[in-house]
Amino acid sequence: MQPNRKKKSYFSLKWMIPAVLMLTGAASALAVFPEPADWSDRLIKALQTYDSRFPTEKVYLHLDKDYYAAGETIWFKGYLTLQGVPDLQATNLYVELLDKSNNIVQKKLFAVGAGTSSGYFDLPETQKPGEYQIRAYTSWMLNFDPEFFFTRSIEVFDSNKKAASDSLVVSDFAVQFFPEGGNLISGQSNTVAFKAIDNNGYPIAVSGTVKGKNSNAVISTLHDGMGTFDVTPDGSDDIFRATVKTAKGQTQTFALPAPVTKGASLKVFNKGSRIFFQAVPANSDDSTFNELAIIAQMGNQLVYKAILNVGEGRISGFIPTDVLPSGILQVSLFAKNGLPVAERLAFIRKNDLLDIDVLDADTHKEPRTKNALEFRLPDTIQTSISIAVTDADAVPVTKNANNIISNLLLTSDIKGFVYNPAWYFRNDSASTLKALDLVMMTNGWRKFSWEKIANNQFPEIKYPFEQGLSLKGKATYLNGRPLQNGRIDFMIKIPVDSTTSFAQAPLDDKGEFSIPQMIFMDTALIYYQGNETGKKTDVNVKIENHFFERPTQIKLPSPLKLPPPVDNNILKQFLTTASDLNKVNRAINSKTVMLQEVNVNAKKAKPQETAEKRYTTGMFTGDGYSFDLTSENPTALNVFQYLQSKVAGLQITGDYNNPSLSWRGGAPTLYLNEMQSDVSMISTISMQDIAFVKVFRPPFMGGFGGGANGAIAIYTKRGNDAVVRNDPSIRGFTLYKKAGYTIYKEFYSPDYSVKKEVHSLPDKRLTLYWNPNVVVDTLTHTARVEFYNNDMTKKFRVVVEGIGENGNVGRFEKEY
Repeated sequence: MQPNRKKKSYFSLKWMIPAVLMLTGAASALAVFPEPADWSDRLIKALQTYDSRFPTEKVYLHLDKDYYAAGETIWFKGYLTLQGVPDLQATNLYVELLDKSNNIVQKKLFAVGAGTSSGYFDLPETQKPGEYQIRAYTSWMLNFDPEFFFTRSIEVFDSNKKAASDSLVVSDFAVQFFPEGGNLISGQSNTVAFKAIDNNGYPIAVSGTVKGKNSNAVISTLHDGMGTFDVTPDGSDDIFRATVKTAKGQTQTFALPAPVTKGASLKVFNKGSRIFFQAVPANSDDSTFNELAIIAQMGNQLVYKAILNVGEGRISGFIPTDVLPSGILQVSLFAKNGLPVAERLAFIRKNDLLDIDVLDADTHKEPRTKNALEFRLPDTIQTSISIAVTDADAVPVTKNANNIISNLLLTSDIKGFVYNPAWYFRNDSASTLKALDLVMMTNGWRKFSWEKIANNQFPEIKYPFEQGLSLKGKATYLNGRPLQNGRIDFMIKIPVDSTTSFAQAPLDDKGEFSIPQMIFMDTALIYYQGNETGKKTDVNVKIENHFFERPTQIKLPSPLKLPPPVDNNILKQFLTTASDLNKVNRAINSKTVMLQEVNVNAKKAKPQETAEKRYTTGMFTGDGYSFDLTSENPTALNVFQYLQSKVAGLQITGDYNNPSLSWRGGAPTLYLNEMQSDVSMISTISMQDIAFVKVFRPPFMGGFGGGANGAIAIYTKRGNDAVVRNDPSIRGFTLYKKAGYTIYKEFYSPDYSVKKEVHSLPDKRLTLYWNPNVVVDTLTHTARVEFYNNDMTKKFRVVVEGIGENGNVGRFEKEY
């Protein structure tokens, strides 16, 4: 299934820019040449085929902070685009938290509506400190290179750590060289871009010299390790060597790529309103390159094509850019055999970003005072925005910043690591645009390969463009033969909202069935039975596991980088406050104060009334974490999902049906009704059958055969707590549990105008306000938010990100 796409009008092929070429050589006049059907039409058709069959879907996550401490919550909003505009058809967003070994620590499925989604990850206090990666994608994006996924590296600190942050150790460096167009052309002056990086992958400043047979050049960094120089190779054996020195005195010598004597060069000069190009064959006597084609595309849409004739002097021209939006333009030079011989990227920078500014600000420094901000948005389009307000003095800010603008317009389209990409959108000065052009020269296009699509080698589609949730499977008789042309009857109960629905799925001649476009939160209890010619039939049904329910082995696009060092004073304040916040949260949990409500549990059950009293005996009555499920309506798939992040020190990772349990370096002992059990047994127990769970810290000596790494005791319901099993509506049906969309929890924003017991506790919030779905007034095109200060913040950092219905993205950041 492929999406039905909505395209931007300026990408429509009917607006294709005509070829305007400049004659060079004996004649130098501006001329317009007609574009009859020619050999390059095969390339255009390949591009159009790729665009129609493989539309580009992107995901960006706006996070509330750059750094986190164990015990905090990572809040984020997902923005999804399809062909550059909000993806109004997307329904499913998959988000994972991975450690530096590519192990999935947490993964969640979030519902998407109007091209956006809200999500979160809770970091338990026992979260191991270090580098992590947040990865977000859709099923459609799985058909392509994982580098298309949204990824962001974050560092999680131990809130009890008081020492300085880790510093980057620079022990080595390297310099990469990128001839413009792709190759060093012998006998011609070549512009070569370079990028100098240290052993951590971060840019460093260098200087030096480049020497060849008869051509020398000087190397000097212009911005973030990048720069350019010009050399003229003399033959294919003229190997240039660069001797480069860092600011710390380290010196190395590097060889440049070997020159070529066949092919053609491509020079591009970005003039802003238009782009000048020049193509010159390496050997004027080689007729293979007498006829060339220039093709420029943006967002998989053709924007320019021209046939060049070297013999007639038609080797250069201008690409008008006045009707193009901000983004990357790929300019490719082709030989008549249809193969690309040179390529250059150029960034089109326009004043088309989503304009977000503050109309009114009423902020205060006093503890627990009310603050208000009113934002003004464009009055011609509908917009969706998210806002984060943090303590500007206590929350570290990364020096390697990537935001909604730099991600969706720049880094999501190119290969290679770009340091601090947000810097290139700070302004449109000549120096900034020159540095941005260096990024274009030192990074490659990653959307598709011209060689492949020109030869009809397209990606294999294994994953559909999803519309809701689906249930697929196969039904067989008890002897294993497929149940053909019958049906499966379903009764679907959703515990979280107490709804029940019914469905029938016809079977094909292979016994296979499918229920598409299901929408439900948390977990569905799916009861099913076979039906053949209107009669109940005993069948075996094998449900097909969704890819997200299986252990994923998607490799990280690139190794995680240790984040740049954090200012030690800010880090110290951050960790101290995070530690205090964890203490407050523990106090809240011990007092069972419900933050989402005004109420407090005022009445406690008498000991003889508690589930613990009714179920536990002997050593199992000792101190531990107690969970009374008789008074809850748990909707987790099983007890392991239910317990995740609820017990400090207990690590539960991997597939919930076969999780990995760890506490103090080993697995806790499992007990079922005070008899030793195992993961395979307990994972199959329905949450509706569990009355009570008790978790004991290491060591636990209450049972037999273990306990050094703690214990988990599970008790099934009995007596008045037991589940009624004689419900005639489910008699004869078999139960299957399916995970649905994650329920989004609300960010706690206190209202100090109302008296509550929880307000007696210290307020140590580092994120003072988070709203992923700010309401925008459709008449005034303004958005107003209100929030209360904590007990110590004197300076707020406000970050707003958003997207318009036309695909324009914007960002606002300011300190108050």
